[in-house]
Amino acid sequence: MTGVLSMAYLLAGIFFILSLSGLSSQETARRGNFYGMSGMAIAILATIAAPEVTNYGILITAMLVGGAIGLWLAVRVEMTAMPQLVAMLHSFVGLAAVLIGWGGYLDPSIHLEGAEAAIHNTEIYLGIFIGAVTLTGSWVAYGKLQGSISGSPMTLPFRHGLNVIALVASIIMLVLFVMDSHSSSAMMMLIAMTVIACLLGVHLVAAIGGADMPVVVSMLNSYSGWAAAATGFMLGNDLLIITGALVGSSGAILSYIMCKAMNRSFISVILGGFGNDSSSTAGDDTEYGEAASVSAEEAGQWLKDADRIIITPGFGMAVAHAQQAVADLTEKLRKQGKEVRFAIHPVAGRLPGHMNVLLAEANVPYDLVLEMDEINQDFPSTDVVMVIGANDIVNPDAIEKPNSPIAGMPVLEVWKAKKVIVLKRSMATGYAGVQNPLFFKENSAMLFGDAKESVQALVSNT
Repeated sequence: MTGVLSMAYLLAGIFFILSLSGLSSQETARRGNFYGMSGMAIAILATIAAPEVTNYGILITAMLVGGAIGLWLAVRVEMTAMPQLVAMLHSFVGLAAVLIGWGGYLDPSIHLEGAEAAIHNTEIYLGIFIGAVTLTGSWVAYGKLQGSISGSPMTLPFRHGLNVIALVASIIMLVLFVMDSHSSSAMMMLIAMTVIACLLGVHLVAAIGGADMPVVVSMLNSYSGWAAAATGFMLGNDLLIITGALVGSSGAILSYIMCKAMNRSFISVILGGFGNDSSSTAGDDTEYGEAASVSAEEAGQWLKDADRIIITPGFGMAVAHAQQAVADLTEKLRKQGKEVRFAIHPVAGRLPGHMNVLLAEANVPYDLVLEMDEINQDFPSTDVVMVIGANDIVNPDAIEKPNSPIAGMPVLEVWKAKKVIVLKRSMATGYAGVQNPLFFKENSAMLFGDAKESVQALVSNT
């Protein structure tokens, strides 16, 4: 039976690898999802059939409750709230790692000595530590994304020193715990480490500005993977090790890609994200003048007169549920013989690939959706750019203002087009908390209002 279980876990691992491969492009994403679901189904069924499982009543009850909650969330949660949901799901992984780690420590049936005991205790300690950081860090990320916690970074005095002290103390307790996990003080050290790790998770994420939240979500995804891998080593579960390593490494790679897209180092994000200096920027005395506004009729005429159009979506499109209206406008303009394409910034929205998913949901053809590096050089030859609810990712200050909090961040250079229409509800700043001079440029005009209603009005006027 053990051999069959190992083969089932291996097959599930192969499906997970195929899933990641499939999710690497829009054309194969559906297939990637199928592989992922198939791998998880195999993993669950194999685990249920394992000889170690004896209490099926509790197991089936837990599966029914969990499945019902998952189905309810899948039906109820909208795409705009998906980043928050992902953050909360990461916290579940962290909580599971903490509980399993403590269960492994308190299990009276485990009697190990020597090197085996040292390795097992290290796995327990690391699993709890990474899990606790993931748990509370994900809660704070959820709060920032949901808006229940301020997106501004929390900058405590000596905050970097506090992080170092917490890490050093945890490492010292790890050594002492591994040396003698049966001493009377071992449990107290494990309790102290759990508390420190929980506080560290809160402090790390609370210190990161709102503009870096997409990277934080990806980072927490990586943490949850490593927590699962540590738990897998502790339990001797090959599938948890494989899955945890896949999630941990892929999350780390995605975080690196996103940081590179923002011209940031991963360490700089962890030590405090965009917005740290936003207070000084917010008080900037720069006079931009008045932003010009445009009516839907005028904007529609601009689109009629244009031959080459680029649409740049942001989180505002998701909030307004405007993706279907955008798809309708795209179809109408293309029928008129116009070239319409989409420019997607790597961190547009609040989750990696957020805009891609929304456009795919509205059946926008894949070949029209281009990444920043593919389309940035085309803005000077573009007649009209439509910016829908985007802000920081189209801010010229990233290039033109060296002392800006977003200086050096690669952005979509939409202001180089002949005309720019910016669809926004108001002149409010973006996640980074800095003003956007794009709104005041001579070739830009603001179309104020709900993005969905504004795009529908453009459909009627083109």
